[in-house]
Amino acid sequence: MPITLTPITRRQFIKGSLALGGTAMMTSRALAAAADSERLEVDQNRVALLADTHICADPDRVYPGTKWPGSPVKESEHESVHIADCLLQTAKKVIALNPRPAHLIVNGDCAFGRGSEAEYKQFLMLVEPIRAAGITIHVTIGNHDNRQNLWKLLPFLKKEQMGVQAGVVELPHANLVLLDSGKGALGNKQLNWLAKELDERADKPALVFAHYNPYPNRGVRPIKGMRDGTSLLKILSERTHARAYICGHTHEWQHDRQDHLHLINQPAVSYYFGKGHAHGWVDMKFTEASADLELRCLNPKHPQHGERQKISLKNKKIKIKIESNESHSIIIPCCDMHVRSDTLSYRFRA
Repeated sequence: MPITLTPITRRQFIKGSLALGGTAMMTSRALAAAADSERLEVDQNRVALLADTHICADPDRVYPGTKWPGSPVKESEHESVHIADCLLQTAKKVIALNPRPAHLIVNGDCAFGRGSEAEYKQFLMLVEPIRAAGITIHVTIGNHDNRQNLWKLLPFLKKEQMGVQAGVVELPHANLVLLDSGKGALGNKQLNWLAKELDERADKPALVFAHYNPYPNRGVRPIKGMRDGTSLLKILSERTHARAYICGHTHEWQHDRQDHLHLINQPAVSYYFGKGHAHGWVDMKFTEASADLELRCLNPKHPQHGERQKISLKNKKIKIKIESNESHSIIIPCCDMHVRSDTLSYRFRA
């Protein structure tokens, strides 16, 4: 099962904040919005996507994400962020949505270091206002996370829910499959589980989430891909109802496509690796026909703020007239396809 943090009441929010040893670090306006959750509906077809929050035990930690071995950024030009404030500002923006998303996914690397209990206490404190706003939070495991330390702070988890954190979130128009790539690989057992789940749920489009990128990063910082990423992509490519693989880890907003399969790299909520790069979260809205993703930068003046990607959830029907003059309707996955007859040649871009 994935780690799921269900909504809480305002009383639970206040009690939880005290138990974690601090305030909720929210402005009075945002706290009032969280306490007012009953007056705002949540939309089951809306999901907030976060990744790489990297919360520290020190709530005042400022970190230069552009400073890494081999970085092309000059020493005097590195860019830093206040890590906790990045998640705080993101939480406020998500809570302010109307309607609010029914679900929020943190796609790995909740913690900054090695996933200490102190880091997770800060993380859980910062996301409590989101839960108080009526939003369900799902957490995948990243390479900076320590699941055992996180479990210690979640006493409601049953023993059988511990282990590999994988599961399915069922939405009206799609299934969200959450995987556990925290050790840099999925492993045969989880890959077999994924194939089985997709085959049993072929009546509905699926979007698959895990922290690791499936192949080496094509962005600013060289980062290896998931060790069994090729096996993962093979499973997804063979099932046309698997419409997207969405990951974090590279801290960079990127999009690729392999036939019907969209490959989305989420930006980090916290620090970023490239000078001037976007950081923030993604607002995902579903219709019967598509999943629409909009980048929401923490800096609303960033040139990529509001950038969109559309994921088609349906194979398209195209009518082709054959020489016999009979009309045939065939289903073609959303990709380039070359159709030939004895006399004519057609190319389609669905």
